Amino acid sequence: MKKKDSNKNHLLYERKNFWKEAPVAQKDAAFEFAIEYQNFLNKAKTEREAIAYTVEVLRKAKFTPLSARKTSKRVYSIFRGKTIAMAILGTEPISKGFNMVAAHIDAPRVDLKQNPLYEDSNSAMACMRTHYYGGIKKYQWVSTPLALHGVIIKADGSVLDVSIGEKDNEPVFIIPDLLPHLARKEQYSKNLADAIDASKMNLIFSGMMDPESEEKEALKSYALKLLNTKYGISEADFLSAELELVPASKARDAGFDASMVVGYGQDDRICAYTGMRAMLENADAKLKRTMIVYFSDKEEVGSQGATGAHSIFIQDFVAQLMAHNGEDHSSTALRQAFINAQILSADVTAAIDPNYPGVHERQNAVLFGHGIGVSKFTGSGGKSGCNDANAEFVAKVIRIFNEAGVFWQSGELGKVDEGGGGTIAYIMANLGAEVLDCGTGLMGMHSLYELCSKADLYSTFKGYQAFLKAD
Repeated sequence: MKKKDSNKNHLLYERKNFWKEAPVAQKDAAFEFAIEYQNFLNKAKTEREAIAYTVEVLRKAKFTPLSARKTSKRVYSIFRGKTIAMAILGTEPISKGFNMVAAHIDAPRVDLKQNPLYEDSNSAMACMRTHYYGGIKKYQWVSTPLALHGVIIKADGSVLDVSIGEKDNEPVFIIPDLLPHLARKEQYSKNLADAIDASKMNLIFSGMMDPESEEKEALKSYALKLLNTKYGISEADFLSAELELVPASKARDAGFDASMVVGYGQDDRICAYTGMRAMLENADAKLKRTMIVYFSDKEEVGSQGATGAHSIFIQDFVAQLMAHNGEDHSSTALRQAFINAQILSADVTAAIDPNYPGVHERQNAVLFGHGIGVSKFTGSGGKSGCNDANAEFVAKVIRIFNEAGVFWQSGELGKVDEGGGGTIAYIMANLGAEVLDCGTGLMGMHSLYELCSKADLYSTFKGYQAFLKAD
């Protein structure tokens, strides 16, 4: 943060407004940085797509798979196509600790069920059944253009990548909402959470049939014929598919001054992208401590499973990294590496919304345009499910940011007892590491169109850059 004016009281904590205090060159850099970030959001609407984008960038920066070349100092490892860790080795042994930025690349969405296709006799339409993923407001997902992304694993083991609805000449999909003229009993008499029944969030898939068909389910049959003609799949192939519905809209500049970005999946791909870019910015620096950036999966549903932060992957990656570096990678040495590690749990936080300021305590909340958010703890109520970072580590991170001229602010996710949320911080801390929640403030978190400030986007990048190369 910029030094305070000599006329001001130096005893006060005062967050700085980036647009007021930052040099012109930094403001220009913030606008420039947002261009490729929006491209990333548009290309990485699923976990697998985020991995594909990241690997392409890493390879251009001369990173190699961890097991490929023993002499490489820039390495990465992918696990099951949906989680990745990347590292640049420092001069100090990894057992003495490492610096890590840990983000997640999954986002709330609506998935197709495993046996989704059916013919609705009431409406005479072919439809798809869905199951939402993560904490969504269901009403936001109806009557909005959706694109279908994912993979289908065919019976012969071949992989079919699916992306329908992103190009202008492709159709989009709709989960129709009930018209207000007939919603009095079905919706208006219910609370907001129950007004949209999840079992009624069925996608309209197609509406044509073969005019010469005499089959009982002619609409469904015709849809399957189209799928088979275009993709060579049968209905049974849906059983082994991962198909996700995401907003078909593109990330764009927002606000009359274009100082913001609106787009899907910024929770938490904004922290993933800035973490990766921060590592690349440090690639040619003389590093004492090894830098690691980790993208986990499944955070929005509890971080469980083989690709979630609870899995063995990140520990295994660090062990392999130690072996690659010629170090002892026994369980004792691995535990010591994590105990000596410094980790930022890189996840977004909630910025004050001008329409709902009452859910925040402004003194302890994040504001747009004031830099990266530092949260000593997350959780809900009595800090349930939080990490609550050690005071020593909080002070160290703030010192790193101040020395690097990073715009930062302290904040928490809402008033006490208003609600709350969690991150993967406690999972990393369970391994003995020093961990602090640190990320960008968003408005409309978990919605189809999340909003960030370009000032905070850029400050997050600069904050991660300073942290990753710190001793």
